Amino acid sequence: MRILTTILAASVLLFASCNKFEKTKSGMSYKITSAGSKEKAKQGNVVKFNLELKIAGKDTVLNSTYNGMPGFIVVDTARMPKHYFTEVITKLGKGDKLQFVLSVDTLVKINMIPGYDKQFKRGGTINGKLEVLNIFASDKEAQADYEKESKAAQEKQNAKIAKESAGEIAKEAKNIEKYIADHKLTTVKSPSGVYVVIEKEGTGAKADSGKQVSVMYRGYTLDGTVFDKNMDADARHKEPIPVVLGTHGVIPGWEEGLKYFAKGSKGKMIVPFSLAYGPQGSQPAIPPYATLVFDIEVVDISVPAPPKPMPVPPQHGQPVQEHK
Repeated sequence: MRILTTILAASVLLFASCNKFEKTKSGMSYKITSAGSKEKAKQGNVVKFNLELKIAGKDTVLNSTYNGMPGFIVVDTARMPKHYFTEVITKLGKGDKLQFVLSVDTLVKINMIPGYDKQFKRGGTINGKLEVLNIFASDKEAQADYEKESKAAQEKQNAKIAKESAGEIAKEAKNIEKYIADHKLTTVKSPSGVYVVIEKEGTGAKADSGKQVSVMYRGYTLDGTVFDKNMDADARHKEPIPVVLGTHGVIPGWEEGLKYFAKGSKGKMIVPFSLAYGPQGSQPAIPPYATLVFDIEVVDISVPAPPKPMPVPPQHGQPVQEHK
């Protein structure tokens, strides 16, 4: 019985010692779970890692690379920040895992964060976890892997955006149909999907590629929030905006929608997000996936003046001729 008790006691002590946190000189608590690699990161190596930082006691994730692009860092012990995982980076090998706890007070004191706020409170802590994915002998060796990971992360992000966009497109179509019905609009749909309403027919030929269209407009989202205009008394700029079609100086929805307007025409264009500012929007005025509505008045349609030729510099050794 005594032998069994002794074995159990030794097992408890061993377990406790394996789970014990240590402290760095700056006071950062940490624990390394070794994968058995004898080769540790050295000066000049590049460490590839996954990292996650969370506010202690909350689910607020400050930063995480686990579902995205891994981190890469060159080991330079003379220049690495203190009170961070870099303080123990030379103790880590490939496959090792690190848990660490950062003090908000210490981070503020050493200017690692600007100060206290609703997120970073006095006495608070930040929990971090890190996994070493690889260690490269030099920056040159790491470059190919970095480019590979960067490409994979971009493809993953593009796939995510495409999936989100598919759902947003379906939702947007219903919202546009409802908007048209609620406002009793008679629309023409362009090949790419711009909904055009002609409220007043103009005169002459309609706008086309290569023509300059002078436009008065008011732009707003489906809920009526105006983000830009030049046709109202309180507009910041009141001059017609010149648009040369075919030069792609405006959003695709304008390039296509304005071709339904002649000089003197008035109407609307309802532009889907894919032909406006896309999934990212244009902050702060235009949110992501925003359908845009434009009240339009075409003041004039003309042939743009050709660009002025650049002056030809005199050849070497020839005098500049005076123009009389």
